[in-house]
Amino acid sequence: MTDRQGRRRVGRPPTSANPNPIDIHVGQRVRLRRTLMGMSQEKLGDALGLTFQQVQKYERGANRIGASRLFDLAKALQVPVGFFFDDLSSDPTPVDVDKVGDTKGSNEDPMQQRETIELVRAYYRIANPTARRRLYELARSIADEMDPPSS
Repeated sequence: MTDRQGRRRVGRPPTSANPNPIDIHVGQRVRLRRTLMGMSQEKLGDALGLTFQQVQKYERGANRIGASRLFDLAKALQVPVGFFFDDLSSDPTPVDVDKVGDTKGSNEDPMQQRETIELVRAYYRIANPTARRRLYELARSIADEMDPPSS
């Protein structure tokens, strides 16, 4: 794509229907962290001076997140900016963002399933460290019974 002077324009073409895979990944990481914190889209929007619809668009990757907005998101979600790029492969592929948080997708990263997020939130609400540790050990024990280590 070129501009009127024949120079090549950089970025996503304005008529592109598909979000950039990196924008989708960053949006998924925003949604993951917001959900782990138990924060609504509306509350995050309020913290940033945005509407919840704008937050939705960021989370879907439909709107790109600029550097200053990413910095503000990192502060509001209490993570370093690099968090949004964690687990990004060198060749990102598009993901069906409507399925993020759905427990039905068999190929989905289990760390992004709603059930996992709710389990982690419940686990950290256990105030007693001994009880929390015992629950952790119980879960590991059950998992080991279901899938014994290979020798």
